[in-house]
Amino acid sequence: MLLTAGGAYGVAGHGEQDPAGRAQVRACVDEKTKVLTKTTATRGCPEGSREISWNLVGRRGAAGPAGATGQPGAVGLTGAQGAKGAPGAPGADGAAGPTGAPGPVGAPGPTGPAGPTGPSGLVGPPGADAVSEYAQFYALSPPDNAATVAPGTAVSFPQNGPDSGVIVRTTDSSFTLPGIGVYRVAFSVSVNEPGQLVVTLNGADLDYTVAGRATGTSLIAGEALVQTSSVNSVLSILNPAGNSTALTITPLAGGTRPVASTLIIEQLD
Repeated sequence: MLLTAGGAYGVAGHGEQDPAGRAQVRACVDEKTKVLTKTTATRGCPEGSREISWNLVGRRGAAGPAGATGQPGAVGLTGAQGAKGAPGAPGADGAAGPTGAPGPVGAPGPTGPAGPTGPSGLVGPPGADAVSEYAQFYALSPPDNAATVAPGTAVSFPQNGPDSGVIVRTTDSSFTLPGIGVYRVAFSVSVNEPGQLVVTLNGADLDYTVAGRATGTSLIAGEALVQTSSVNSVLSILNPAGNSTALTITPLAGGTRPVASTLIIEQLD
């Protein structure tokens, strides 16, 4: 309805819009009668009237209160797969895992080539002089040394073994050491009684050479180094003077064959 000063004017239909796109009505107002006549933007108004216009829809009012939440809508279709994102930053290193069990031993590798020959070593110091002179003397029981050897008496070694021809026998029980030096003297005698034997040099007992046994029947054996201070020193193996027991050389000791009493002399220096 179009209201005028004298009454109302009906307007049916509309087809124009304002710049905002809202439906709009245009009319001409007669300056005298105030009667409205519908018009359009292209038609305009006759002389003696002026154009007016108004929107069929008013301005938007203030927002009303929010309505109740509606029911959830149906799940929409799955959208297309998005583009692959850029790689993320590397994560932190994880904790070290437990040590694994040792693996099996591998097969031996091929033999490597021989290395170059090393330089010659330094010349070592000269070795000790070898034995220069030697001699062995012995007695068989029986038949040698049939009688007992009294205290203060030397044991006889009447037979010759291997020798270098320098150390020689003076008697059956005394032997000559021709050069000044050190000699190795070794002796062994099988006797029936407990007793002792000692090396003498030029008639003097060498106390550090005494060998003996307290019981039983077995060898009396000794070994010592003897230093001479004069040429042609004389050496013997003695039942020491002052002992109470005469020594009997054991015949056929331990069996049926004669047993050897031995004296070995070697010049070392």
